[in-house]
Amino acid sequence: MIDGILEGDIQSYLEMLEHERRVSPHTLMAYRRDLERMVAFCDKHDITGWKELNEAFLRLYVSERRQTGLSARSLQRELSAIRGLFRYLCKHGHIDDDPSRRIKPPRAPRNLPAVLAIESATALVEAPKESALDVRDGAMWEILYSSGLRVSELVDLDLCDLDMREGLVRVLAGKGGKGRVLPVGRYALAAINHWISLRQKIAKTGETALFVNRFGKRISIRGVQQRLARWGERLGFDQSLHPHMLRHSFASHLLEASGDLRAVQELLGHADIATTQIYTHMDFQHLAQVYDQTHPRAKRDKPDKEI
Repeated sequence: MIDGILEGDIQSYLEMLEHERRVSPHTLMAYRRDLERMVAFCDKHDITGWKELNEAFLRLYVSERRQTGLSARSLQRELSAIRGLFRYLCKHGHIDDDPSRRIKPPRAPRNLPAVLAIESATALVEAPKESALDVRDGAMWEILYSSGLRVSELVDLDLCDLDMREGLVRVLAGKGGKGRVLPVGRYALAAINHWISLRQKIAKTGETALFVNRFGKRISIRGVQQRLARWGERLGFDQSLHPHMLRHSFASHLLEASGDLRAVQELLGHADIATTQIYTHMDFQHLAQVYDQTHPRAKRDKPDKEI
């Protein structure tokens, strides 16, 4: 538990994140755990005030955390929580200097996200539908791939969020609670129309969710994940399918066709274009593969060993 002289400041910082920054409950819980771990470190080294937690102690903290086998990515997240806290403390006059800004996190290896080939994405959305729930699934896959939604945004959609005439969907969830309006492709619109015509037979009275489960209530994120994985097995896909793969595929295929990184950023709802730039690496990787496979001078025979 967070205790002692540090308790009030950390609690105030977390409340600011929750009510002003509107971070997700998952992020808030992770930040709380990270800061509780830092307080335990302070207790261990008899640190009782923020001004005592200087650059040297922060470097020691990072070193100790690395020695536990913590991944670079997890340590980056912990440092993000600590940096945010120290910025908050500076802003409110609790400290005069922010030592965390001089601590560089370790670089994490950048793994490219898994995407579907265009042919595989097409096979998924065009697969035959045998039941009303299959139709619902098809509509979900279409709008995930057509508009690049996060799965959390998908399950939060209400009927009123769709403008079928204009071909638009209003997304009000997302990270930080920021909303955006996205185009919906004609195939996705047709699939959603088909689902809506069947939805009334399943949905409970008064249920506003666009996508409901077999009990007539709003479908859960876990429910979407399970259904998509099952579709991947049914269609014989080599890779395990998950909803974010359709979002990645949307971004990758759109960028490959348009080359407009800024537009992809806006559609994905990324606050920082650096987040979107991972898809340029994927596009380059694809181009490099094409070059290696087709250019007559791309690959050379190994020189003979000297005799």
